[in-house]
Amino acid sequence: MTRPDGRPTRIGLIGLGVISKFYVAAFDRLPGVDLTAVCDLRPAALEPFHATAKCYTSHTDLLADAAVDAVVVNVPNDAHATVCGDALAAGVAVCVEKPLATRVEDGRALTALARDKDVTLFTSFHRRYNSAVLRLLQEVTAADAPVRTLTVRYLERIEDHAGSDRWYLDADRCGGGCVADNGPNAFDLVRLFLGDVRLEGAGVVRDEHGTDRRAAVALRAPSGAGARVELDWSYDGEVKDVTVELTDGTRLFADMLAGHPEFKGSLWHEYVGVLGDFDTRLRAGRDASADGLAALELVDAVYRAEGALR
Repeated sequence: MTRPDGRPTRIGLIGLGVISKFYVAAFDRLPGVDLTAVCDLRPAALEPFHATAKCYTSHTDLLADAAVDAVVVNVPNDAHATVCGDALAAGVAVCVEKPLATRVEDGRALTALARDKDVTLFTSFHRRYNSAVLRLLQEVTAADAPVRTLTVRYLERIEDHAGSDRWYLDADRCGGGCVADNGPNAFDLVRLFLGDVRLEGAGVVRDEHGTDRRAAVALRAPSGAGARVELDWSYDGEVKDVTVELTDGTRLFADMLAGHPEFKGSLWHEYVGVLGDFDTRLRAGRDASADGLAALELVDAVYRAEGALR
């Protein structure tokens, strides 16, 4: 997609749930992007935007009328495939909250559609823009020894984090439990450090309703480096961190929550990174679909390994 030099990217935000405020704040810090349209099924959610953006209760109306270059898709997980598909078919670039879709076949179809239409499809993995993660990545890149093992922990009580978006607690709408929703962010961090990885094994613990609440996932990179991902939706508190052990015994660590005492405080700077990277890739016309699909395929592989793919 090409635009006259200097013109901001016009973006529509579809879905005004709990994460939307971080996107809205990021627009204020990025002069190259404009929030020109918003969409939500609830008219009350649109009220704060009437003076600053075009407002819609239908994403198809936004796509047909708002003249946007791109959309941020921030709807419940089970609606990702439909909304993203409609945007891509209209030739509109997409930044979609993880996961790309709830079913791997839908993710593959979206990726194929984006390539067929030559439109950017980008999945928002906000943790790869975390300041502590970026420092750790620099340390690992500069080290004299390669990575032997990597551990990513993503532990929280989901009821505390869902806020008013109670659909997270519905496995059909979420796509599953901790593996489907937190897994993509954690798997993407593994791929950020190690590149493509394959599943070696997975242990999943489900509650009485059949929802996966805890999981331990083993991954392996072609280099031989191993990774462990620990996920927990029933943890009393919150832990989000990455530990790296190099082949010379050096241990390096990043606490993604350090320095951000406010609940979800790290997300303010992470979503500036998301939106900025999306705009950069969009302006360059770069294919950005691989990361979102790779994370979704790992989610699918975990459920298949557990023997509980729905």
